[in-house]
Amino acid sequence: MSYEIMSSPMKIGNCEIKNRIVLPPMLMGFGHFDGKPTEKLMNYYEERAKGGCGLIMTEITRVNDQTGSAAFAQLAASHDYHIEPLRELAQRVQRHGAKFFVQLHHPGRQNVGLLVGTVPLSIQLEKLTKGAYGKLLYKLTPKVGPLLLDRNIVPSSVAPSKCDPAYFAAGRVRALRKGEIKELEQQFIDAAVRVFKAGCDGVELHSAHGYLLQQFLSPVTNQRTDEYGGPLENRTRFICNIIKGIKEACGKDFPIIVRLSADECYRFIGQEGKGYTLAEGVKIAKILEAAGVDAIDVSSAGYDTFNYWLEPVSFEPGWRKFMAKAIKEAVSIPVLAANLIRSPEQAEAQLKEGVQDFVCLGRPQIADPHWANKALSGEGTIKRCICCLNCIESMQNNAYIGSHGECSVNPLVGHETEELPKNGNGRKVAVIGAGPAGLCAAELLADRGFDVHLYEKKDKVGGQINLASAPPEKAKTNWFTEDAVNACLEKGVKIFTGKEISATELKALNPAAVILATGSEPVKPKFKGNCTGEVYTFEDILSGRINLEGKNVAVIGSGMTGLETAHYLCEKGNKVTVVEMAKKLAPGTWMQHVDDVMPKLKDAGTVFMTSEKLNEINDGYIVTENVKTEEYTRVNVDHVVLALGSRPVNYLEEELKKNGFNPIVIGDSKKVGRIADATKSAYEAVKKI
Repeated sequence: MSYEIMSSPMKIGNCEIKNRIVLPPMLMGFGHFDGKPTEKLMNYYEERAKGGCGLIMTEITRVNDQTGSAAFAQLAASHDYHIEPLRELAQRVQRHGAKFFVQLHHPGRQNVGLLVGTVPLSIQLEKLTKGAYGKLLYKLTPKVGPLLLDRNIVPSSVAPSKCDPAYFAAGRVRALRKGEIKELEQQFIDAAVRVFKAGCDGVELHSAHGYLLQQFLSPVTNQRTDEYGGPLENRTRFICNIIKGIKEACGKDFPIIVRLSADECYRFIGQEGKGYTLAEGVKIAKILEAAGVDAIDVSSAGYDTFNYWLEPVSFEPGWRKFMAKAIKEAVSIPVLAANLIRSPEQAEAQLKEGVQDFVCLGRPQIADPHWANKALSGEGTIKRCICCLNCIESMQNNAYIGSHGECSVNPLVGHETEELPKNGNGRKVAVIGAGPAGLCAAELLADRGFDVHLYEKKDKVGGQINLASAPPEKAKTNWFTEDAVNACLEKGVKIFTGKEISATELKALNPAAVILATGSEPVKPKFKGNCTGEVYTFEDILSGRINLEGKNVAVIGSGMTGLETAHYLCEKGNKVTVVEMAKKLAPGTWMQHVDDVMPKLKDAGTVFMTSEKLNEINDGYIVTENVKTEEYTRVNVDHVVLALGSRPVNYLEEELKKNGFNPIVIGDSKKVGRIADATKSAYEAVKKI
């Protein structure tokens, strides 16, 4: 297919972009206390530039160290000493034909109180201790940080008005004084001047996702009664002053993009009438155009409505394109938008439909840094983002330990310059098990030049992916398997399904290495009671081996597997009771997944029992015990489904060792985890062969 529009150049202001593909800002955590780009960060962006992306924008880049630091490991343009490092970063991107914009940002009330006032101190202590401070900080923060936040022993974040902290943020919030607002305006302008002096091609102002610039636009967070609050003209004053100041300081030809939440999306979470909607978002876009911006980057929502700007797997690609189209029809400057684009065909179609002028591909270019070249050339399998949200979850979790975001599909994130040796020389390698770990290992081994034989004892490859993609609205998870298989076949991997290979057959193959990726199986403990029927596991249900319809079913365990199994059962007309021993549902589960599935379970009438452990399974009922009161409860059910986790399956390891092999065990067969854990373990294993 020809992608005529996507491959064509277009200008933002006087800056010509070679194609319509944009890497929008996404914090990955490759930075450092002082805000200078690290080598890993530069490698990350340069790899996407090599991959053919036309415009690359940095992650959130702070303009203020005191209240505006959103992460320990974040880029900054808050001091003149950032100019030269930004110049190096820009040049490394620009030498591949891509343009480079820096996104200027302040978190406002969406900051974590731990970061208010601490970054300047951290910068100095890191210098004085020659790196020892950072190691100590990352050792203590995972333990001390949550305790301080829970007890609210942290400084206040700032916002246009005193208000509640954002969902997923923490601590108190205070109103900015007018003098502070004026100071922040100048800090945004000064940061833009530094970006201009560094030879970057433009800036983007982050006025989306509930951060400070958008907080001034929103009546939820801006209840000021001075010239910065009230009518829309006043609520846009802060950003318009910044735009005017940048144009005066850097010249009218220096491009400015504004990333704008066109709709705060409160109605989608049942809060009709709260915040502003698309109609007012269009008015804001017109005001921004009149103020002199060169393009609008259309997004939506904020932390309070998290899933409506950073969508989980259940959302349909392109679901919010109507927002971008409404703004494009109202302004005469270029419109950029993400719109959950997941294929070149979708990207080209939305360009042709007049939805937008540029396609922002954030998570897709984390998953595949060469998305642009592959799409425009038609060569090579694009590894699609499966919307699992591991990128943001891992970034947030790893920020406390000094590491970075990861990708389930692409284990090379953060390792862009690591090259696997091409020394396979046609030697045979056996990979046993074609789940995510086995598929990833097979592809990487083929890249190294091995003759890879991949064996799967079941008739279908994919392993646990087949279960993960079975619940309602989760089919995109199976893209991982589809893309991995295609990539393996392109690279010559020989895939054998319905084949359980023996040690004798392996001896005949005489492989240089054997990798075991035989996966996991559900935990199925025995319980007291007089149950004469079968007690099922989530695998029985999600695999389709057992079909339950119109029954009363108890699902034991409310991890994500338990909740998704419950959703699957609800869709088949079952009445479901979820039993969880912890005091809260979904312990350890990323909040976006919980927010996504819980309303659907509640709408289906699901009953939730927390602080209850399963004690007995009897014919027609179960007995649970309250972990606090030790009281027993009888619950009438027809069937019981266990979702209590999984355990490794590595039955071949000892047999192979007895026959002279030294198998490398990876994925769930070594330690049960998620897709990202499987692909990471595959990558680490392949590097060592």
